[in-house]
Amino acid sequence: MSGERVEAGGGREFERVLLALRAQLADGTYGLHASLPPQRELSSEFGVSRDTVQRVLHELKSEGWIESRQGSGTRVVKLPLQAATRTKDEPVPVRAALGPFIARAFGQRDVRLDVFTLTSESLDAHIRLQAERIRMREIEPAGIEVRMLLPAEDVELPYPRPRAPDEPSDGELGVQLQNRLRGITRRHTASLGAALRDLRTEGLVPSVDVRVRHVPLVPAFKLYLRPQTEALFGPYEVVERTILMDDGTEVGALDVLGLGSTLTRHVNDEGDPSSAGSVFVQSMQSWFDSCWELLAEHG
Repeated sequence: MSGERVEAGGGREFERVLLALRAQLADGTYGLHASLPPQRELSSEFGVSRDTVQRVLHELKSEGWIESRQGSGTRVVKLPLQAATRTKDEPVPVRAALGPFIARAFGQRDVRLDVFTLTSESLDAHIRLQAERIRMREIEPAGIEVRMLLPAEDVELPYPRPRAPDEPSDGELGVQLQNRLRGITRRHTASLGAALRDLRTEGLVPSVDVRVRHVPLVPAFKLYLRPQTEALFGPYEVVERTILMDDGTEVGALDVLGLGSTLTRHVNDEGDPSSAGSVFVQSMQSWFDSCWELLAEHG
């Protein structure tokens, strides 16, 4: 089987380009109603085949972010809520983005992150960006500690599942959708873990501790914590969408979109432990710690 055929079936190159374009939608590189570059330019920019670019654009279209019209190219029709433009001098908005949060965490001497999420897809891209900043000596943390809580693999998730009423969630198609999601989770969890551990191997960060545990819970929200400092919280909204499977077939499904989650930022006020931000950060930290110690499977 040729490399081109492997690429066309999905895999790392497809995911790399998909994550990059999702990030560009989230950070405002392409604004609402903006046109994306032609497929040949995207193919050249990312160093992949036109077929891979077409599959990525198809995925973004199925998620509702873009639309394509013959002769008019591809344009952005919807943006993540956190992509609202602002100048650097403006305060951090109530709606927050994951990128700046992770950058603040990695700007510390001792990096500490606690994460509860459905998959680690979004986090992987941001972790790899920070790893490159470390290699370029832009930041020099002395230690990195990441704890991740993910749903147990034997938990039956309510999403993704077939949209058709005559397709049971535990039927063959439902199982394929669940396996696809778990495959995405495994790949990105392994990817971000390797990216951080490589920093220790290369002598760039003296101490790196990445631990993953699984809990018998269905994530209704995603949670990112910088212990004792701040939290990002966002509910998963269920949507109807078309999922492109690895074999090229399209499946109508009920799913959740991590990129579309509305994230809100909550800051711990050390001077006022009774403030709304302090109470939120402390209560969610207690919740995370209790799940980590009492519910999670030690891996």
